[in-house]
Amino acid sequence: MATKNTPFEFADLMVEPGNHANCELEIARLYTHSPLSVSVDILHGKHPGPVLLINAAIHGDELNGIEVVRQVIEKIDLSKLHGTIIAVPVVNVFGFIHKSRYLPDRRDLNRCFPGAERGSIAGRMAYQYFNHVVRRATHVVDLHTAAIYRTNLPQIRANLDNPQAKAMAMAFGSPVVVDASLREGSLRAAAEEFNIPVITFEAGEALRLDPHAVGSGVQGVLKVMQHLEMVRTSRSKKVIEPMVPKATRWVRADSDGLLRSHVALGEKVDKNQVIATISDPAGSNQVTVIAPQGGIVIGQQTLPLVNEGDAIFHIAFFEEPDGLVEEQVESYLYDAIEELDDDLKWGMTS
Repeated sequence: MATKNTPFEFADLMVEPGNHANCELEIARLYTHSPLSVSVDILHGKHPGPVLLINAAIHGDELNGIEVVRQVIEKIDLSKLHGTIIAVPVVNVFGFIHKSRYLPDRRDLNRCFPGAERGSIAGRMAYQYFNHVVRRATHVVDLHTAAIYRTNLPQIRANLDNPQAKAMAMAFGSPVVVDASLREGSLRAAAEEFNIPVITFEAGEALRLDPHAVGSGVQGVLKVMQHLEMVRTSRSKKVIEPMVPKATRWVRADSDGLLRSHVALGEKVDKNQVIATISDPAGSNQVTVIAPQGGIVIGQQTLPLVNEGDAIFHIAFFEEPDGLVEEQVESYLYDAIEELDDDLKWGMTS
């Protein structure tokens, strides 16, 4: 017989096992004295287990993760859930309202953790969120997209020197896992100081909802929950063995003008292949963009107006044959679309 869970205390709430509760957590105030509050959902399972934080929109214009959080919440059967989910669809409420990546002081919230209780508005928001939400978790999935005018192939970024983070990254099942160093001020770096493993999911572009990004995000979060033994599904799923690139590199524009891309996300490119052309509006002074070596496109600029030096293609280089990686990416994206139509409720049999 499975052990029954105990109540979960969060802010002013006492959430009983098998219940779903919501609270508004004030994390800052504007100069008008208007509060900035973050909506937090607590899904507390009937059985004990890990506390998984799933958050999105630390950058307020990154929308795909918001929809991922909503769909994951819908799929959970609390009577069979082992552990607790803390779900935060929008961390940067100010940026979300203003369709902006940043905060009122133009700072990037994901460079301000763990924050300061009496610092700038960005520092205070980071401090409140980190101490009242992040530190309640045992594991974190942080959902992102590319910045404005860029798009990312669905991928996980994690510190693979951390065994727990590496295990979560591989369990997520994205075709590409990038071994990303910890950046000072990021949620990942601050959480690791408290032994909380974090993986970052990157997919799609800012201010857009991308079906591939949403489907693969939902699928991946649920697989991480399986890995943590929080949920189980009876339906067999194809296992994706993620591939870790030996390096990644941004290809930059050698000229100013209009960019015409010849390749798409997830596509294989060969060394010295022409992957784009840049020309002035009349078509003269055309310059070709050449792949420095063979690899897979994992990110690219979507705005066709470029200046010399702009980063326009992000290419990953693998030990494995590029054709094999490309096939895996195509299969993964197809499965992600299927996930959008999947009404299966995920749960752990007790």
